Amino acid sequence: MIEIRRRLAPAEAAAATVAGALCLSYERRQRTRQRVCLSSGEHALLMLPRGQPLRAGEHLLAGDGRVFEVIAQAERLLQVACGDAATLARVAWHLGNRHVPVEIRPGVLRLAPDHVLAAMLSGLGLAVEEIDAPFQPEPGAYAQGNAASTVE
Repeated sequence: MIEIRRRLAPAEAAAATVAGALCLSYERRQRTRQRVCLSSGEHALLMLPRGQPLRAGEHLLAGDGRVFEVIAQAERLLQVACGDAATLARVAWHLGNRHVPVEIRPGVLRLAPDHVLAAMLSGLGLAVEEIDAPFQPEPGAYAQGNAASTVE
């Protein structure tokens, strides 16, 4: 079985030839030790150091020398839209106060589906819709060198 034990630094990744992809949901990108299925259909064992979740766009080196790119899998999300930046910032604060992972995009916030939060957000006058999209929430202020990245 293929073993993946190392992340590539950005400079290494830029020079690498990508052999395939590892498409994972947000929840699965939080686990650095698991069995995964690569885009080729092959199974691999992910054995990375604990404590630093995978981010979309990262490159991983397999024991056989191949490089795989991490892809954020599309999943069901709530998207909250608001044209007023102050209201959106206030809502982001309320969600952060509840320790809800949130992806921040221009004019919108994305979060995992939750009917209680959807009702709260609608009650605050925001447009809430369910979408299918990759989820890449903010890594947090104490994330170790893991800058936020935008996933389309």
